[in-house]
Amino acid sequence: MNEFLSGLLAAILALLPHQDVPPGYSGYLEADYVYLAPVSPGRIVDIPMAEGDEVAPGTVVFSLDATQQQNLLDAAQARVAAAEATLENLETGSRNAELDVIRASLTKAEADLAQAQANLARSERLAEAGTVPQVRVEQDRTALASAQSQADQLRAQLAVAELPARNAQQVAAEANLRAARADAERARQELQDRQVLAPIEGTVDQLFYRVGEVAAVGVPVVSILPAEPLEVWFFVPETQRSTLAIGAEVAVQCDGCPNDFAAQVTNIASEPQTTPPIIYSREERSRLVYLVKARMDESGNLQPGQPVTVLP
Repeated sequence: MNEFLSGLLAAILALLPHQDVPPGYSGYLEADYVYLAPVSPGRIVDIPMAEGDEVAPGTVVFSLDATQQQNLLDAAQARVAAAEATLENLETGSRNAELDVIRASLTKAEADLAQAQANLARSERLAEAGTVPQVRVEQDRTALASAQSQADQLRAQLAVAELPARNAQQVAAEANLRAARADAERARQELQDRQVLAPIEGTVDQLFYRVGEVAAVGVPVVSILPAEPLEVWFFVPETQRSTLAIGAEVAVQCDGCPNDFAAQVTNIASEPQTTPPIIYSREERSRLVYLVKARMDESGNLQPGQPVTVLP
């Protein structure tokens, strides 16, 4: 064989695969991270967690300064107390001490009325006898009318004081009380929101802020990796898409893993991807692929982002 043919044969052999490509689809592990962010801005005063810590539902993950929210709650609770007192006062009428004052005044007015009646009767007898002038009788009559008016006024005042509030006043007081309680509940909720709790069991994956920094609304401060098994995302060529179905069992392999992991297909994309965002492959695959997601039964020590091979 001449030198030209030897070189051509070497080039052809170099282009040929040296071994069979193992079966399976290339993919990677994915997790539904939970990102915790405040509902209102504030300065972070405490982060009792560190990256890698395990958290349980209800655990305080970070806290914001709550001075203003505590003051608002105190003011709202004071308004509730005032509204409750106003409504109670309207429902029960005047206080006992106020009623006692009115009753005492009425007793004195009735005594004055009796005295005025007696004075007028005596003046009239003396006037008939000619011992007092007629002007004295007129003065006693005027005094009697004044005493009668004073007594009548106090009787009416006592009757009003003993009555409960009028309906319109009571309705307004009840509405004010409901509004005050609603404001207090909102202030209480805003105070509670200054402490952000873990909604799930998992592991603190990343801290995006430090104590002393100001957290913005909707911007994550902490991310949590749920304790539930991971998902595997893998890409299936168009020619093999029909071999998979929702609920199908697949096996997940990874480098260094002693055993395969079982997973169940939960989603098959209806639209193809010509350029997968991330794909780990040991050979050139077809550019027309479909994203398939499968939930693993258990994922052991595997981590999100780890490349895997999926066997149907």
